[in-house]
Amino acid sequence: MDDIDKALEGVGPRLKELRRQRETTLAELSATTGISVSTLSRLESGARRPTLEQLLPLARAHNVTLDELVDAPQTGDPRVHMRPVTRHGMQMLPLTRRVGGIQAYKLVLEPRPGRDEPNPQAHEGYEWLYVLNGRLRVVLGPHDLILGPGEAAEFDTREPHWFGAADDEPVEFLSLFGKQGERAHLRAKPKDR
Repeated sequence: MDDIDKALEGVGPRLKELRRQRETTLAELSATTGISVSTLSRLESGARRPTLEQLLPLARAHNVTLDELVDAPQTGDPRVHMRPVTRHGMQMLPLTRRVGGIQAYKLVLEPRPGRDEPNPQAHEGYEWLYVLNGRLRVVLGPHDLILGPGEAAEFDTREPHWFGAADDEPVEFLSLFGKQGERAHLRAKPKDR
C-alpha cells in the first residue's frame, strides 16, 4: 500500500468525525455539498474511495484544508527562520536581511542588576523603538525616560544613548535602525485628494 492509498483510506473516519464534531447530519451535509446522502455514507464507511470532486466541497463544508482532510504528510517549511544573536547582554533577532536601508530587529533585554549603569554611546544612524513587553529605560542625551508597552521613541543615534531593562523583568521591543540616518516614514491617514 502506497502513501496515497494510506491517506485516502483514512479520509472516511476523518469525514465522519468532522461531521459529528459539527453536529451535522448526512442530509445537511448533502444539501451543503451537493453529494448524495448514500455517497456520503459510503465515503464515511470507507466503502467508496473519494475523488477530488468530492473532497473539495467536503473540505469547504467542514472548513478544513485538503491536506487536513486527507492527513497529507507535512512538506518542508518554506519560511526563512532568522537566528537570534546575543550581544552586550541583548538578544537580537534580525527581522530583515537586505543590505543597506532600514533594518528591523526584535530585541530582548534581560535585567542585569548592578551591571546596568548607563554608558551612553553615539554612532551614525537613526533609530525608532517600540516596546512590546516590559519597561525600557532609555537614556538619550540629557533625558532619562521609561517606556512601557505600546510606547515608542525615535532619535538620531549621533546623540549619546543607552537602553536597558527598567525593572527586574525582561523587556521586549522592536527597533528600526538606519545606519545612514534613514528615518521611518509614518503616515497616520491617507492624504486628501
